[in-house]
Amino acid sequence: MALRFADRVKDTSTTTGTGVCTVSGSPPASYQALSVIAVGQPISYEIVGQTGSEVEGGEGVVLSATTFSRLRVTASSNNNALVNLSAGTKDVFITISADYMNRTATRGEINAVIAGIAMP
Repeated sequence: MALRFADRVKDTSTTTGTGVCTVSGSPPASYQALSVIAVGQPISYEIVGQTGSEVEGGEGVVLSATTFSRLRVTASSNNNALVNLSAGTKDVFITISADYMNRTATRGEINAVIAGIAMP
């Protein structure tokens, strides 16, 4: 199933460990909540610690209006593996990662998008 995206999806999280990420459900002004993406949809995410150097980007699946799984890490501050998130607030957002764009470009889908051709 293709990754799902939405504009300006950002929130914060105090999740710790390597499991499911839970966001606050109250995004900053001018941003949308994770809930704009349907449960069960795959996403591309970034988690960035507000202090320190924790960073993780990857792909997961929306589990609820405020949770998503962290299934495939594409880049992180932990040698590109799951980050064992420490206490503190993290920014969490939906994004189109370089990894996704590079894989898409390899399949020729970017040219189809630019040309306005629908892809299956």
